[in-house]
Amino acid sequence: MHTRRFAASALVTTVACIAALVGSVTPPASAATITATPAADTYVASDRPGTNFGKGGNYWVDSSPNRRILMKFNISGLTGPVTSAKLRMHVDNVTGAESSRGGTYRLMSNTSWTETGATWNSQPAIDGMTLGSIGAVARNTWVELDVTGKITGNGTYSIGVTTTSSNGAAFDSRESGSLAPQLVFVTGTQSGDPVLVGAGDIANSSTGDSATAALLDSIPGTVFTAGDNAYPNGTLANYNTYYGPTWGRHKARTRPSPGNHEYNTAGAAGYFSYFGALAGPSGRGYYSYDLGNWHVVSLNSEISMVPGSVQETWLRGDLAASAKPCTLAYWHKPLFTSSAHPGETATRPLFQALYDYDAEVVVAGHNHVYERFAPMNPQGALDSTAGVRSFVAGMGGAGHYTFNTPRPNSQVRNGTAYGVLKFTLHSNSYDWQFVPVAGQSFTDSGTNACH
Repeated sequence: MHTRRFAASALVTTVACIAALVGSVTPPASAATITATPAADTYVASDRPGTNFGKGGNYWVDSSPNRRILMKFNISGLTGPVTSAKLRMHVDNVTGAESSRGGTYRLMSNTSWTETGATWNSQPAIDGMTLGSIGAVARNTWVELDVTGKITGNGTYSIGVTTTSSNGAAFDSRESGSLAPQLVFVTGTQSGDPVLVGAGDIANSSTGDSATAALLDSIPGTVFTAGDNAYPNGTLANYNTYYGPTWGRHKARTRPSPGNHEYNTAGAAGYFSYFGALAGPSGRGYYSYDLGNWHVVSLNSEISMVPGSVQETWLRGDLAASAKPCTLAYWHKPLFTSSAHPGETATRPLFQALYDYDAEVVVAGHNHVYERFAPMNPQGALDSTAGVRSFVAGMGGAGHYTFNTPRPNSQVRNGTAYGVLKFTLHSNSYDWQFVPVAGQSFTDSGTNACH
């Protein structure tokens, strides 16, 4: 049970224990992610049997006319056992690229074919192990195929794609740059400590959500959302259209929270319908769960939070009942922020309850930026002994905001990078890391002991 202790002698003892814990934290076990793009890719078409399409920006798989995709990957740099392997493809944005079937994927024994030499008449046989099939695909989205246990080490791999559907699909080729196909490998042994990873302000008609969802593909653990998960109104249709094809592929391991855009639909009905039991008791929007030595609380900044309200009373009872030594909470509207939307003072009673019960971290979204604060008390004063560290993590995919004058104790700010915020939850401390999407370099990381 968490209770704040004010005696000077106890405080000295606590600080000494924290110092000892910081020195004794065991670093996470080694793991690595390696992403490979094709060394060659093209498609061949039965209606143009002598034509080579090797330098095109996209390619098609179809049965009428018959079109087949060919890809070749040269894999190197895998130094440990492959614990996960996924083939990722980006559906092109041209008219007709969508399809009810994304094709059947097989290995090919021929790895000597060339991108500029392959035609229908000279194509290699698609004759190897079946890797699997991809179902319906939507334009301008990433799709993936789990090939764990089928592509297991360094070497050259040829993959052919066919379909029985006359409603063909089109994918971006390696000539498209950042939208090129990917083989994503995770190697080594993952840390035994749980991981919590996520962001807020996520899914709409742009591509930022696809890029951040791609990060989750290679980060194990529990996924959180900090609200405004599906734009513009959080309807079930918005979730199925925008969130489902991106972050939705991690739905089974997601513990969400709602935002104001969810409540553009009465009672956030789309949110509760889409997530079901994953969002806690239906219609309430707040709940808690444990990860290792941590108690994690998902709260609702869109309903009453005043002292004595149903939610605030529940939170205090929940924190009092927890036997975990470390606590993290997340919701949508931040109390402390330096960006477009001002801090939501109505959330202060929730922050106060967390402070009273020695919580470590609060994460919010709402402003489409990343910001990290020093540990503070509920009034925003620096409190390096008992304060709660706040993060704004609204960089999940929606268009970025700008910053106003930095608030006191704002330590790091970024309004240009998309990414996810990853916490590794050790037994008595935590690491945080801003993980940027491909092509962006901003990052932020650190570690703190629990109170």
